Amino acid sequence: MKNYISTGSKTLSALMVSAGVLLAPAMLGLAPAAHAAATSAVAGLPDFTELVDKAGPAVVNIRTTERLKMQGQGGQGMPGDEEMQEFLRRFFGGAIPTPSPGGKAPRGRRQAPDEQVQRGIGSGFIISADGYVMTNAHVVDGADEVYVTLTDKREFKAKVLGADARTDVALLKIEGKALPTLTMGDSNKIRVGEWVIAIGSPFNLENTVTAGIISAKSRDTGDYLALIQSDVAVNPGNSGGPLINMRGEVIGINSQIATLSGGYNGISFAVPIDEAMRVAEQLKKSGKVTRGRIGVQIGELSKEVAESLGLKSAQGAEVSLVEPGGPADKAGIRAGDIILKFNGTVINRSSDLPRLVGGTALGSQATITLWRKGAQQDVQVTIAELEPDKTAKAKGKGESTKPKAEPANVLGFKVSDLTPLQKRELDVEGGVVVDATEGAAARAGLRQGDVILQLNNIDIHDAKQFNAAVAKLDPKKASVVLVRRGDVTQFVSLRPTAK
Repeated sequence: MKNYISTGSKTLSALMVSAGVLLAPAMLGLAPAAHAAATSAVAGLPDFTELVDKAGPAVVNIRTTERLKMQGQGGQGMPGDEEMQEFLRRFFGGAIPTPSPGGKAPRGRRQAPDEQVQRGIGSGFIISADGYVMTNAHVVDGADEVYVTLTDKREFKAKVLGADARTDVALLKIEGKALPTLTMGDSNKIRVGEWVIAIGSPFNLENTVTAGIISAKSRDTGDYLALIQSDVAVNPGNSGGPLINMRGEVIGINSQIATLSGGYNGISFAVPIDEAMRVAEQLKKSGKVTRGRIGVQIGELSKEVAESLGLKSAQGAEVSLVEPGGPADKAGIRAGDIILKFNGTVINRSSDLPRLVGGTALGSQATITLWRKGAQQDVQVTIAELEPDKTAKAKGKGESTKPKAEPANVLGFKVSDLTPLQKRELDVEGGVVVDATEGAAARAGLRQGDVILQLNNIDIHDAKQFNAAVAKLDPKKASVVLVRRGDVTQFVSLRPTAK
């Protein structure tokens, strides 16, 4: 399984450089005529030289440092063991103070209250002549000091104006005038297959240029926004550098790689520059990014569930949890609803919804198109501000005394009625609680304690009604039940087992 990792580079213990052998045409067994033909065959390949000459000066190396705190009397001085001491001696030079048991520093050097050491290497690019620099949030995360170095070797101490972890975008400011800049492009107009280049500092090799093509647009990697995928060689240290099209325009910020080894593996990802610039504008104004929310937890809609609910395709976001008192709750959205559109924009995948909501103005009214019980309807919801790491609290447990369970039905459920207290705690009018599962229900992962709220879009009131409805199911067709577990509600597709 591939790992998606950021491409910032921590200080490396070694940089292994392999020496290659350049073979002349004759050594390859090519006759002069064949060599000429081979040369003409590649004549149509793009020439990046002018592009690099123009864009290169605006790409910067970003170096971050942190202070290693020294311990007091009787301490060991530096965190870590002897191997860490040797590492610091090799790559930062000088003797590393190791206090004696009495707390005195070695002769020839006074013990400082802390040590400023290099933390990591990354890349960035200048977006305005007065010194605004864009990079990745993870490049500057946790740094005490940030230094920006230009290709002409000028170095500036940078101020971090703000960083947004959700999009992995950070904005820096250096004090300079008439600085070289890059032109921003339109990431919505990119095409799969077009040539692009990356410029950055992989392994601290400043101003390194690599080239490739765009492999995919809007690649969903599970992050807050869809990324641009390319096959441009991106390695640790490239983070924060620009992805540039053949017109010399920045279309993305190199951010992640898919790798098994930690190095380049043919797949790299970049933050679309349109989204990055929107984030940068907010960071410039306030140092933070505000986003909208509606107060729902959602999941992907499967093909089986979509068909059972009467939808033509598995497009949309399945609502599994509604935050009590939140915007969606006030608008009448319920767990089990399928959100099909947001302000007229179709929700193809569940990840589309938070991106659309997040970019909507706070306090504005949005129209959400729902699918509920075989019918489509629109509701109006007021956009609230997204709060960091907000999670819904679990409700209390119900009474331990339950009515006697009915026998297992053809879906594999043994169920009983909800008690009045359970209904109040779950804030539901009906439903049945699962006492045991077997057959289809057990294979689907359903278990004791789950609550069944609907069967094929029909509300469940009690165990008698549920079992009667199950008994009438067509064993040749899949059915869908709306199941609540804790605070999460979702649809599960099941096929009856003949008895």
